[in-house]
This record gives sequence, C-alpha cells and structure tokens, in this order.
Amino acid sequence: MSTSPILATPSAAASADTRAVLLNQVSWGAIFAGAVTALVTQVILNMVGVGVGLSSVGTTAADNPAASTLSMGAGLWFVGSGIVAALAGGVLAGRLSGKPVAGTAGLHGLVSWAVTTLVVLYLLTSAAGGLIGGAFSGVTSTLGGAGSLVGGTVQTAAQAAAPSLSKIANPLDGIEQSVRNQAAGQDPQAAKDAAVAAIRALFTGDPAQKAQAETRAADTLAKAQGIPVDQAKAQIQDYRKQYDETVAAAKVKAEAAAVTAKSAATQGAFYGALALILGALAGFLGGRLGAPQPATLVAGYDARRV
Repeated sequence: MSTSPILATPSAAASADTRAVLLNQVSWGAIFAGAVTALVTQVILNMVGVGVGLSSVGTTAADNPAASTLSMGAGLWFVGSGIVAALAGGVLAGRLSGKPVAGTAGLHGLVSWAVTTLVVLYLLTSAAGGLIGGAFSGVTSTLGGAGSLVGGTVQTAAQAAAPSLSKIANPLDGIEQSVRNQAAGQDPQAAKDAAVAAIRALFTGDPAQKAQAETRAADTLAKAQGIPVDQAKAQIQDYRKQYDETVAAAKVKAEAAAVTAKSAATQGAFYGALALILGALAGFLGGRLGAPQPATLVAGYDARRV
C-alpha cells in the first residue's frame, strides 16, 4: 500500500525543521575552545612583540628609536596580534562547531571573539589583571636595564604628547625670591617674612580689599628694603605685571595640555573601536574558513561506525 502524500508532507517538514535547528544550534564548547586559542595566540604574539621592541632599544639614547615611532609600532603590533588571534580562534571555533553551514560557523567564530574580548577586558580591570601585571613586571626586571630604557621611552612619549602641568612655575615663587633677596634692616629674616606675607596676601587675598592690601604690602616692603613707599608701590606694580604674565603663561599651557589630552583620548577611542571591529570581522571570517565540509562530516561519521 502506497504512502499518502498528505501524511508524508508533515513528516518531511518536521525533518527539515529538525535539521535546521541542529545546524544552527550553538556549540559553547567550540566557542570556549576558540576563545582559549585566541587568548594564547595573542599572548604569544605580544611576547614576541616585547622581544622585538627590547631588541630595538640600545644602551644609549642615541641608539634608541624615536618615542613616537616606538609607540606607533607597539600599537600596530598589538592591533595586528589581536586580529591574528581572533582569526585563529575563529577558525578553531568554526571547525569544532561541526556546522557545515558557513554562516553558522562564522557566527561561532564571532562569539568566540566576543568571549575573548570580555576575558581580556576583565583581566585588565580586575585583581587578576594586577596579578598578571606583577608577573610581567618580574619578567621585565629580569631583563635588566632594557626594561628601564623602555619605561623611559614610554614616559618621554607621554611627556611629548601633553605638556607637564607639574613644570608650570608658581607665579609667586619668583616674586617671593626677589623680595627675600632685597630685604634689609636690623632683623632681615623677620622683614623678609613680613614682606613675603604681605605680597602673598595682596595677590591671593580678597579682591574687594585690594586697595588696603596694596597699601599694607607697600609699607611692609618699604620697611623691609629701606626704600620710600612710592618706590615700593612702583615695585609692587612690577610684581603685579610679572604675576599676571606668569598666570597667563600657565593658563596657555594648561589649555594646550587639555586640548592635547582630549585629542589623544578621542583618537585612542576611535582606534580602539576600529581594532575591535577588525577583530570581530577576523573572528567571523575565521569561523567561515573553519566550517567543516558536509563530505568531511559524513566520512568521519562513517569511519566511526566502522
């Protein structure tokens, strides 16, 4: 008796649905295996990069490459190693997923890259990252002076990227030094301290009491240096001009440092996003490349049956 087409159609549809579910089912074992492979690959490549970087550092400053060149090379190597690691992890995740569909295997590679990225971020922002950093510090210390040269080069690059605000002079330092050098009288030290305190109160005190503070500063400065009050007032005006010029210079340096830091942070964010996108594409492409062929799966299944 022949099978009715009405009964055969639901059975075929159910079989197709089951096959679709199996082909698109997530294989977390393959994903984690790909993530582990990507992490180990990136560690190996980064260690090779450290070795190459240390080999390019000489014993003298003249033998060392420019700070910008070293920083750019290190950044490109880190991004390149991340892409290669994502590709390797994606290939393994796609192959172990057992999915002969290239798109599904590619998604396994993409998820493997995502897991790898989360693990790296966790290591960089947790106590585990501190332990790893301590281990690498021990490796660096065994390398001797080369590690110090690398650290000095990185510090030089940071200082070149943004002016150091710590080097901005205190606008009162030069004025106070000038007052102390010109103090006289029976008790020079007391006269110096009184004049310095009066000058500091004039420039840092309440602006509403500026006139009174200026009068006191002129009287104190005149007594400390043994000069007329009018001459002391003229000297205070010179100090005020010097103070304003120093403050203006400090403001310009601070604004330049803020602009440079903002530009560096913006570029770093964009470059980081670009690196992540390239890593994601590499993971997906690796998964597609690692997708097993249907003939390979059938041959392996038949071999196990025998």
